[in-house]
Amino acid sequence: MPNVYLIGAGPGDPGLLTLKAKRVLETCDVLVYDYLANKAFLDYCRPGAEIIYVGKKGGDHTLPQGDINKLLVAKAREGKMVARLKGGDPYVFGRGAEEAEELLADGLTFEVIPGVTSAVAAPAYAGIPITHRKFASSVSFITGHEDPTKDESAHNWPALAQAASTLVFFMGVKNLADISRRLIEGGRDPKTPAALVRWGTTCRHRSMVSTLEDIPAEAKRQGFKAPSLLVVGEVVSLHDTLNWYEKRPLLGKGVVVTRSREQASDLVRLLTDLGACAWEFPTIEVAPLADPAPVREALGRLNCFDWLVFTSVNGVKCFFAEMDAMALDARALGGLKVAAIGPATAQALAERGIRADFVPEKYVAESVVEGLLALQIGGKRVLIPRAAQAREVLPEELARAGAQVEVLPVYETKLAQQDPDEVLAAIEEGEIHFLTFTSSSTVDNFFQVVPAARVAALRDKLTIACIGPVTAATLKKHGFEPDVQPENYTIPALAQSLVRAAAAV
Repeated sequence: MPNVYLIGAGPGDPGLLTLKAKRVLETCDVLVYDYLANKAFLDYCRPGAEIIYVGKKGGDHTLPQGDINKLLVAKAREGKMVARLKGGDPYVFGRGAEEAEELLADGLTFEVIPGVTSAVAAPAYAGIPITHRKFASSVSFITGHEDPTKDESAHNWPALAQAASTLVFFMGVKNLADISRRLIEGGRDPKTPAALVRWGTTCRHRSMVSTLEDIPAEAKRQGFKAPSLLVVGEVVSLHDTLNWYEKRPLLGKGVVVTRSREQASDLVRLLTDLGACAWEFPTIEVAPLADPAPVREALGRLNCFDWLVFTSVNGVKCFFAEMDAMALDARALGGLKVAAIGPATAQALAERGIRADFVPEKYVAESVVEGLLALQIGGKRVLIPRAAQAREVLPEELARAGAQVEVLPVYETKLAQQDPDEVLAAIEEGEIHFLTFTSSSTVDNFFQVVPAARVAALRDKLTIACIGPVTAATLKKHGFEPDVQPENYTIPALAQSLVRAAAAV
């Protein structure tokens, strides 16, 4: 096995990481990563892996390149499997070759895992193909990070200017005026289309189109800064026609997700697909019970019940985890009818081979009660696997209707301790636009961590969304009215309600 893997993380969209890179991240002992590598990749690392941030942000290196080389050597000499994660591709202006040479000089081995370079991906997301039969049959990748005051440039500016190639400059914003001047002096038409793409492929993606002569002034007017790519060539004329990514309805919108980390993935994925920047701020931790004995005792007498009623995906997962521990499977539920509070819970059951006999039209406990009463549940024996602390509406109303109800705690929820300063600062700076709540417990726990007064002070900058009326009622107890609430109390409906709210602004 190689001592060190030099991995290209791609341009920022987590979906552009290669499968091979993901596999190495999942098994490495040490991860050394750059500023431009998406932090979402850190979640792939196994528990206990050593994670080291080395910076490499323009003009602000946490570790100089020489020290990074020494760090890789030192960690590899400890006998550890080292993953070196770099933005884009390691060999495209990434100094990966220098790191490889240093490893070889110390008798160590390495492997390169190429990444999608931003020179291809960022223009593509902005609707700019870097080659096109009508406009350009070649492309040049150029560093724009040259000192404009030095006597000689490393570039042959007349050759670049007079070629029919598309020109893609990395790190060129700082020297944009100099690049423009040199190309025009070299013979490039001042009216040549030119574009800047900032934070390409990420939720912060922006692009702008101008001409070679005007783009320095236009970039300054629009506030374009690093990290941005400069694209020069006739292919830029296709920007408005082929620009697909910037049509995503939540692009650039920051959304705080307060669900537990275990449950957040569905909402985060939906938001990300819509272009949003999802800020995970879990307020709940789902934990197994310290003593599983009561659950296992109940599983041993499932034949005593007529109905199983699941009120959450977590309830399903924890209930079946204990079944697995007892070597039981779906056959143990033979003869029971099963209800699910909503489609997500029903899907969790379906994944375990159980088709729910009843799912209410509205996904709250009150609708479950109404539907089960219509199914003549009075007099039936009902088991409700749920959280240790939960609303009592469902068991109380079923018992009032004559059902014999047993509540079975199968997990507990705890307050997730979070530092709110980063999120609050992002709200103040206009990076976060939506605050979402998907249950009453997310509301209560959020306001245990974040003082209501601080949220009130930022209220005009925030749109608050609740998944349904029960969650909204809890929010009101803390002094806030929801701005957004979907008609259907589901995660997809919540995401779509944010789309409508964003369009209405």
